Amino acid sequence: MEDEWRRRLKSLQEEKDTLLSEKNKMALERRQIETLKQQQEEEVNRRVLAEKKQLQDTMEQELRKTITADFGSQLSALKEANQEQEEKLREARKQELEFLRKEQDLKTKEQELEIDLQKRLLEARSELADQIRREESERNSLRDTEHQLRLRELEKQLEDQRKLAEEMRRRAEQGSMQLQGEAQELILEEMLRLHFPFDEVTPVGKGVRGADCIQLIRNQYGQECGRIIYESKRTKEFIKDWVEKLKADMRSQGVDVAILVTQTMPKDMERFGEKEGIWICTFAEVKALAYVLRDGIIKISGKLRSQENKGDKMHMLYEYLTGGEFAEQWKAIREGFMSMKLSIQRERDAMEKLWKAREKQLEKVLLNAAHIKGSIEGIAGSDSVDLQLLEDAADELPE
Repeated sequence: MEDEWRRRLKSLQEEKDTLLSEKNKMALERRQIETLKQQQEEEVNRRVLAEKKQLQDTMEQELRKTITADFGSQLSALKEANQEQEEKLREARKQELEFLRKEQDLKTKEQELEIDLQKRLLEARSELADQIRREESERNSLRDTEHQLRLRELEKQLEDQRKLAEEMRRRAEQGSMQLQGEAQELILEEMLRLHFPFDEVTPVGKGVRGADCIQLIRNQYGQECGRIIYESKRTKEFIKDWVEKLKADMRSQGVDVAILVTQTMPKDMERFGEKEGIWICTFAEVKALAYVLRDGIIKISGKLRSQENKGDKMHMLYEYLTGGEFAEQWKAIREGFMSMKLSIQRERDAMEKLWKAREKQLEKVLLNAAHIKGSIEGIAGSDSVDLQLLEDAADELPE
């Protein structure tokens, strides 16, 4: 029994040494990960500074070339460039914050993995001690077999944790490479939503075949007029296959207009233009190009909508005008008009007859009043009695 316990203690000591060596290896890998993260941070800062310096150099060259241009347009262009630079700096800050957040998440996960590993080691040790105490009453062969199984299980758990750490490091590296391209896509979508608030800008999800975003154009009445797809590229070299890919996306989406926004223009193009049915421009030119193409799409849609079903409408109008329904309705309108006209004529005849009768009565009254007035004036004089009946009656008549 003493020899058996000595062998067991020696085996436990070897297992402890193995676990310590694995822990040292994990600490070394963690230091390597931290070094790699620091290098990535320095690379991101260096790229941001390089892009900022390149942007400043580009602005200085443009200012030297256009120094004789109109001061107002130059000032507006400079303001726009400054706004774009501020947007890029804000985007760079967002990327840096996102990277720091991911780094913090990675550190937290590493700490959780280390704590979990320690817990599992403690649990494994406790289980191993309990197993040793339980195996005292069993055969030596069974105890050796179970001990080997436990060791294999611990090795498998350590290997799984190591693979998980490598996968997390690989995802972090892949995310940092995609940040620059995704930044330009987000800025493009925000610019389209800001300048075209009535249109619907839909981004294409990651992993889905197609362009980066689709702009659904609506006119002032909210009617859909057409769509424009956008593809954003931010590389130092223009690849011809982009044009073919975007043309294929146009055919698959059923869109007539496509815009390729690129940082580097093709060698045979200095400014924006159309190439093989695709509009190519820089990020500074995409807003003006979108305005022009959108206005053209709205006008074409209006023309097509006005010509839509024109022949059918003319045929339907002709059938309605020559049909019985229209004839009966017009007959009813004509009968109502004639009835109204006859009624007005009857009322006019009756009123004229009444007016003639009243005129005769009035003439009779005035004639008798004149006779009375003459008699009184002949007896009493003209100043004794005022019998101006005609003037009084005229004053009392309603207007």
